[in-house]
Amino acid sequence: MTSKARVLVAFILNISFSLIELVCGLLFRSSALISDAVHDAGDAVSIGFAALMENLADKPANKRFTMGYQRFSLLGALATGVILVFGSISVLVFSIPKLFNPQPVNYSGMLILGLFAVATNVLATLVLKKGHSHNEKILSLHFLEDTLGWLALILVSIILHFKDWYVLDPLLSVLISGFMLTKSLPELWKCLLLFLQACPQDLDTEQLQKELLSIVQIKSLSALQIWSMDGSHHKALVRLTLKENTVTNQELTKEKIRQCLLEHGISEVTIDIEGKV
Repeated sequence: MTSKARVLVAFILNISFSLIELVCGLLFRSSALISDAVHDAGDAVSIGFAALMENLADKPANKRFTMGYQRFSLLGALATGVILVFGSISVLVFSIPKLFNPQPVNYSGMLILGLFAVATNVLATLVLKKGHSHNEKILSLHFLEDTLGWLALILVSIILHFKDWYVLDPLLSVLISGFMLTKSLPELWKCLLLFLQACPQDLDTEQLQKELLSIVQIKSLSALQIWSMDGSHHKALVRLTLKENTVTNQELTKEKIRQCLLEHGISEVTIDIEGKV
């Protein structure tokens, strides 16, 4: 399944469940379901935007976007992350007052809906987990959140079957939203850094520079710039001087540099050799 198809599956599942949650939340009088429905509705908008960005990311380069559209996927991930964080904060604001005034809920209906939701969300998480783009990773994180939330909701509904601890319903919303903030904020920060063309975190630039300088023909490096288009496709610019600037040395050095960078996951490199032959 392509990246675009995975994101489309995520969108359809998310918008469908947000409507189901809202209706069931009103019927079952569950603040956890209502707040999650609002959360998911916002996520559905961001996922739809992410699907559009994935579609644009496949377009070839043109005169206006000479480097292609790959970074549109990263833009979609950034937007999704922002809405995920905002949704979690909104749920906290909605649920905390409920802790001090809990209301009875329909725990039997919550249990049935929870079992159905867990099966669907596990399937969606497995589908998206096969993807490698930041867009798919952050969407997978969203469905992981939903799965954990539904498992907790099932547990709460079982407890409410035997005890009138209705405070567990808003407490569940607070705990899940707090947990997701700890997960989504670092992912959002990582997307933001990549969007600002920071070097990918999985690359050790100092080690890479040492490996390049170990190539016998290279005298010095004046620039080593690395950035990522979408979190998985990395590019680099290398500017250097040679000990002996000959045509043979240039071709040999370029081949060694490309091989070295490829081993570090950098598939495209621009090499600028300073000085005259």
